[in-house]
Amino acid sequence: MDEKLSSLDKAKLNLKEALSWLVTLLIAILASYLITEFVILKAEVPTGSMEKTIMRKDGVVGFRLFSKINRGDIVIFPALKYVGDNDDCLYVKRVIGLPGETVEIHDRTVYINGNPLKEDYLPEEMSDQEWGPYNVPEGCYFLLGDNRNGSKDARYWTLNKYVSEKDIKAVVKFRYSPSLKWYKTQEY
Repeated sequence: MDEKLSSLDKAKLNLKEALSWLVTLLIAILASYLITEFVILKAEVPTGSMEKTIMRKDGVVGFRLFSKINRGDIVIFPALKYVGDNDDCLYVKRVIGLPGETVEIHDRTVYINGNPLKEDYLPEEMSDQEWGPYNVPEGCYFLLGDNRNGSKDARYWTLNKYVSEKDIKAVVKFRYSPSLKWYKTQEY
C-alpha cells in the first residue's frame, strides 16, 4: 500500500510541476502580448528617407507610452492615411512642425514661424526648392525624413500633409538591428 501511495504522490507532484510550467508559460505569453500591444512597437524602416540617422531595413523600437511629442522626436505611424498609394506599412519620420506652427522651406533651410531650424542630423544640404507655408493644425504634426533629398514625406503626401497625434503609434527610442543604437530627442 505504501508503494501505491508513493506512486500516487509522485504523479501528483509531476502534475503540479507541469501545471506550474504551464502557468508560467501563459503568464509570459500574456505579458509579451500586453507589452507589444500597449508599451512598445517594433518596426522595420521601409525606405531610405531617414538615412543616415536610420538606414533602410533597420529595425527600431518605439515606446507607445508617451506623454508629449516634441520637435525632433522620431515617430512611427501608419502610412496609409497620408501617402495615398495604398501603402499599409508603418512609416518612420522626424517631427518638425508642432500644432499651431507655420513651417516653410526655402534657401535650403526649414523655418518654423519665420525662424531657421538648426538640423545638425541632416546627411547633406537640402535641394534649393521652395515648400510651404504649411500651417500645422491643432492636434497634428508636420513630419519630414532626415534624408530630405530622398524622402517622400509630408511635402509630397497627397491625402493629408499633417499626421494626427492619434495616428502616432510610438516614439522611436532605439535601433535593435543591425546593431544597438539609442535615439534621443534633438535639442532645439
